[in-house]
Amino acid sequence: MSQTRTADVAAFVGATGGAGTTRTAVEVGAALAADGREVAILDAAFATQGLAQYVEGRIEPDITTLLTEEQRVLATGLYQLNLGRETDGGVAVCPAYAPFERLARAKSVDAAKRFESLTATAAAQFDHVLLDAPPIASNQAVAAVNAADSVAVVAPATERGTESVQQCHERLADVGTEADLVVSTRGELQTADVSVPETEASAVGSAPACLGDDDAFAREVARVAAAVAGEELSSSEGDDSGLLGSVGGLIGR
Repeated sequence: MSQTRTADVAAFVGATGGAGTTRTAVEVGAALAADGREVAILDAAFATQGLAQYVEGRIEPDITTLLTEEQRVLATGLYQLNLGRETDGGVAVCPAYAPFERLARAKSVDAAKRFESLTATAAAQFDHVLLDAPPIASNQAVAAVNAADSVAVVAPATERGTESVQQCHERLADVGTEADLVVSTRGELQTADVSVPETEASAVGSAPACLGDDDAFAREVARVAAAVAGEELSSSEGDDSGLLGSVGGLIGR
């Protein structure tokens, strides 16, 4: 990445627990990496620590260590994601993997400010920064949307998902921002801009699944990635479906 350019930062916010936000961020990151981009994913979902499941080997330090020990730098908490195939770009993740005591300290106001600082550091080093954020009910979730240029709400394709999207819109308004994109997972949601279908490769060990065959799952993930990038991915050039045009693109605030 050029040292004179700052990456766009996209926060993927779960409208409800179990929405598939972490998996969506990982898949989108992989799609961007396949397009030759360097991507960082920072974890703000401390309670579930789902991003850590995608990392092979020991995680030390994790993002909560970086947030509670100011002498730690971002580079020490980044772990390269195994994408399962060779790509022109790559995905580095900074997951949460910590005992309860440190998790509690990482949820403080000071730690939230540090999260925004780490995000800015990542934006200076990568082509894209994705933030894996839980529902807006904690300091780190608010920090994630504050640090982001754009927000994608992720919701399951269920009645609960429909209700939670509206609640998420209200929460985002409460903190002075709004959603730029709504993504449904595991099926279609009427209020979603992009609906990512369920994939048989649902296990963590099978991710990312978007780099395999050109199926509906891969195509919809590519639409989200195109929106994050704000431009067509090279893999979609010449596709009459117009991945970016059909989604719009995340609008930076």
